[in-house]
Formats: sequence, C-alpha cells, structure tokens
Amino acid sequence: MQDNLIITLENLKLKNYRSLISSMKKAYAGWDDLWEEKHIKSLIDKFPEGQLCVLVNGKVAGCALSIIVDYSEYGDNHTYQQITGEETFNTHDDEGDVLYGIDVFVHPEFRGMRVGRRLYDARKDLVEQLNLKSIIAGGRLPSYSKYSEKYTPKQYIQKVIAKEVFDETLSFQLSNDFHVKKVLKGYLPGDKQSLEFAALIEWNNIYFEPSDKYVNLPKTIIRLGLVQWQMRPTPSLKTMQEQIEFFIDVLSGYKCDFILFPELFNAPLMAEFNHLDEASAIRELAKYTEPLREIFQEYAINYNVNIITGSMPVISRGKLYNRGFLCRRDGTFETYEKIHMTPAEVSAWGMSGGKKIEAFDTDCGKIGVLICYDVEFPEMGRLLADDGVKLLFVPFLTDTQNGYMRVRHCAQARAIENECYVAIAGSVGNLPKVNNMDIQFAQSGVFTPSDFAFPTNGVKAEATPNTEMTLIADVDVNLLKELHTYGSVRNLNDRRKDLYSVKRNKRAGAGRKI
Repeated sequence: MQDNLIITLENLKLKNYRSLISSMKKAYAGWDDLWEEKHIKSLIDKFPEGQLCVLVNGKVAGCALSIIVDYSEYGDNHTYQQITGEETFNTHDDEGDVLYGIDVFVHPEFRGMRVGRRLYDARKDLVEQLNLKSIIAGGRLPSYSKYSEKYTPKQYIQKVIAKEVFDETLSFQLSNDFHVKKVLKGYLPGDKQSLEFAALIEWNNIYFEPSDKYVNLPKTIIRLGLVQWQMRPTPSLKTMQEQIEFFIDVLSGYKCDFILFPELFNAPLMAEFNHLDEASAIRELAKYTEPLREIFQEYAINYNVNIITGSMPVISRGKLYNRGFLCRRDGTFETYEKIHMTPAEVSAWGMSGGKKIEAFDTDCGKIGVLICYDVEFPEMGRLLADDGVKLLFVPFLTDTQNGYMRVRHCAQARAIENECYVAIAGSVGNLPKVNNMDIQFAQSGVFTPSDFAFPTNGVKAEATPNTEMTLIADVDVNLLKELHTYGSVRNLNDRRKDLYSVKRNKRAGAGRKI
C-alpha cells in the first residue's frame, strides 16, 4: 500500500466519470454493461446528494448510486428495470419515502480499507437527514452459481445469514445491519453469477418520523423531575397541599416533562389517627386520596407538567389498595395499583394487591409505573417493555438501607434487561407520631441501560441520601432506539421466544383514559 494516502468521501461529480468507469471495470471484471456518462449525469442532475464516492488520492476507489422512490408504487415484487425506469431514473421522487440503492462497488485494489463501509454509513446518514423510512436494494448473490445445485436461493441466503457460506456482497450487507426481506427472481437480466436472483435487503431508519404531523411530535429528550420527599409533621391537608405545590412549582420552572412523587408520601396526615390501630388509621388516611388526586390534576394543568402522584391508600368495595395516579397536563388521568404486597403491608394494614398491569400513553411516549416492591418482579417490567414502555417510574417507601438496596438494584436490572430508563423516588425523615411509618431511607435516582452511550455505572443521576431535595435529569429516548438495534447486547431482540415467554393472564385487564 502506498504511503501518504489521502482518502475523502464526496458527492460524485461528472468530472469523476473516467475514474469511475476505470474502477467499475476492475470491480465488475467480465461485465460489459457499464454505466454510460449519460446515466451518471442523469443521476447527478436528479439527486446529487445520493451519488457518493470515495476518492483515494483523487481516484475513485468506490461508488454508491441511489434514488428516492415512493416504495408503495413498486412494493416488494419488482425488477431492477422497473425500479430504475429502464435506467432512465425517472422513477426518482423527491417526495418519496425510501432510498433505493442503484449500485455500490469498490475497486479491488482498495478493498480492506473500509471503503464500502464508508459509503454505506454515508447513505445511512443521508437517510436520517432526509427523514426517509429505509434503504432498500436488490442485492446480487455473486457466489450463488457455485451452490445452485445444492441449495435453493432461499436456502443459500439462510446459509449466508448463518455464516456457513460466504457471499462477498450479501455477507457485507448483513454486516452493515441490513436484513433480507425476500428473494427476487429475474431481478437483473444477464447476472450470470447470481443466476438473475437477488436478495431484497432493507436497512430501517430508527429515527424516521411521519412528516404529516407538525405539532405534538414525540419528544426525544425528556426531562424528569424527582421529589425526594421529607416526612415531617403535617397538621392539615392544606399544609400538605402547599408543600406539594412548592415542589411542582420548582420542577415545572425547570420545564420538567414528568414529576415523580414517592409511595405513600401523604403518610404524615395519618398522625391525627394515631390513637387507632394501624389498619384503621390507614383506612382513615384513605379519605384524603380523592381530594389529593383532584389537587394533582389541577396542578398538572396549571403548571403544564405530567405528574406521577406516587401512591396513596384507597378503599374500593371494602378492600384497601395502594393506588396512584398519572395526571397528564392535558387534564386527563389514569390509575395504577401496587400489585404485590409485602408481608408487613398485609399483616399491619390488611392491604390487597391490585389487578391491573398496564402502560400509559403520554405526550412523551409510553410510560409504566411499578410501585416499590413491584419492581422486584422482573415479569412486570418485561410486560411493560413489550407494551413499548421506555420510561419506567418507581415510587417507593423503604425504612432501612436493606430495603432500599433491593429496590435500587432491581430497578437497575429492569433498566438493563428492558432497554429503558427507570426513575425511582422515595421519602426521607422520621414520623415519630405515626405508627408503622416512623423511619425512612431513600436515595432517589435515574438509571439507564449499560452500554457505551450511557454512563458506565448505569446511573444517569442520583440524589444525596436521606436529604430532602429534587433531582432533575434529561434522558434521550433515541439512545434507546440505537441500543435496541445496534447495542453490544440486545436483550429484547435476543430473547428465545421459542423456549419461554411472559404473558398477561386474562384477569390482568387494561385501564382506561379518564
């Protein structure tokens, strides 16, 4: 290899035509059907951004040609001549939705210098910039003629995917995150090496957004506000309301999209019932839940923020539940329930587990809420992940560091295994005049998956332990899309669904928007 090589990636220009043809002859040895100058001029005139080349010391080392098409007009059953308009490229449509690959080749002298990868990466960047759905192409199968007596085209492709057979074109495309949609027959007349078969390949743009929505587009950077609540003597509902509004005012001032309160944060109001036994006292506390829900709903509208209200006791049909509310900033609300009761919650309060496991739609995408102990059950997080949840909120209440660490470590595990963000918020301080609620331990935090795009310890942000404060963190859902498709490991994609699955029973019904 020469010293002092200068390698550049550029848009192809007509002045590069002679060098292009020279490289094409080497890349397609034995082929007579080469691009004429009129073809290259037509492509450059119609779609200059889509014609790419890599130059090594001014010489064309590789080239990628493409057009944009309205793929619905052609579908998966088409030929090369149809998709290119008999090589006139009149099929190019600036308003189309798919980048269609016309040709890619690399001069043999420069193979091993990542020329092809540079061209493919540039195509992907272009598709993202133009907000196109995908890259599609009919990929030749140049080694198929060697195996045609042994395998059908479908079997051959499966062998290449399994790396039991190497195909210089398809193997490279698969390594660049393309997948095979189907086999095309009679795709490129005269392609003797492929016996005129091709693999219809596709690369999906995970950032694609339909262009017909101009308002209320899904947010990609979402700001979370967590309240690490101080348990303190609170003589009245009005006093508690003032404290609630203080935190909402502060966090909405920082333009948070969500505010998360802890589990049973309203326990201080139980002090007036301390003369009763524990089970009776918490049932008296339940009378404040509906007024508090109305307060939160009002503040969600007034402060333009989605509020996860932690949880509060509720009596329904004679049973005691631990229930919370998602109060959206559009004025609607949802309810969620704690599903799993700890032994102490059953023995001290006689609390019952809920029956709904559901994801909720918000203006920032789907979210889920698991109350405290629920996050220690992996099945629940997985069900919500299958529903499309990327943000999981965990209001919790723990009295000891042991209990806190269970919640924390399980929340971090849910973030990794479900490729999502998990926010946990708890209470601190003491309530000496409230039975069964006297001490608290918490360190609220926001946890991430563990891969290169995220903090090495999987902690986006965390509060100071046992101190009343707020915690604000921005999370980028696009990083989750990249993780899901290109991560070092891909937990959701790599599940062995042929061996196991996690499904809801019929009784785990869905809720409704109110």
